[in-house]
Amino acid sequence: MLKMEDGPALCLRNLHFSYHGRIVLDGAGFSMDYGEIVSLLGANGAGKSTLLRLAIGLIRPSSGEVLLQGHPIKSLTCKAIARSLAYVPQAHVAPFPFEVRDVVMLGRLAENGLFRKPSRTDRMIVTQSLEQIGIAHLAQRPYTQVSGGERQLALIARALAQGARLLVLDEPATGLDYGHQIRLLQKLKQLRGEGFGILMTTHHPDHAVSVSTRVIALKHGRIMRDGAPSDVVTSDTIFELYGVQVANPQTIAAYE
Repeated sequence: MLKMEDGPALCLRNLHFSYHGRIVLDGAGFSMDYGEIVSLLGANGAGKSTLLRLAIGLIRPSSGEVLLQGHPIKSLTCKAIARSLAYVPQAHVAPFPFEVRDVVMLGRLAENGLFRKPSRTDRMIVTQSLEQIGIAHLAQRPYTQVSGGERQLALIARALAQGARLLVLDEPATGLDYGHQIRLLQKLKQLRGEGFGILMTTHHPDHAVSVSTRVIALKHGRIMRDGAPSDVVTSDTIFELYGVQVANPQTIAAYE
């Protein structure tokens, strides 16, 4: 397992990526560590999703480098990556009515493989993950019958069961109603307080202001701003990213 002291949780260095001749990322790069929530803001096509896919090793950059705790991600095995980094996709509905605890148990595959029967330790870790996220009462409910917000929390519990301390989330609040958005953001702040590092994309500047320690604004594959939410999420930035005038994008109160 990689050691936390080996380097920053995640470091992206001068990443370039093209798709069918179109430049998607043009020299993007930043570092982040545990205890941070870093939000990526940008319009559709800005390069946010590509940056996430590069960060988790799903695709390789045309040039540049991704380091996970100081180690080039291209040199690491899938198992080593999974022990340090967990990816949380947008909430989805499973094709079969697995129980929520079975979905969370999938996080143990990185440790056990496909064919090993879950051990007592695995079951204990799953129970702890469900309790940590506050959805232990849903353990035996069919995943297909819980709400979108509860499914998203189950996916985060699955990531915790994986044992990783760095979470990468793709638009975690997509499709959630206001109540579930707030509950989700509260859980992310809680995890940050417990020492997790969180990198997420969002289309909600108010979410970025409310929970992030840093906000990175992307435009045309380049990092336009990188800093504290109060410095990045401004009327000028919102206009430059989305082409709309917003009088005061920071009037939203923090979700406590």
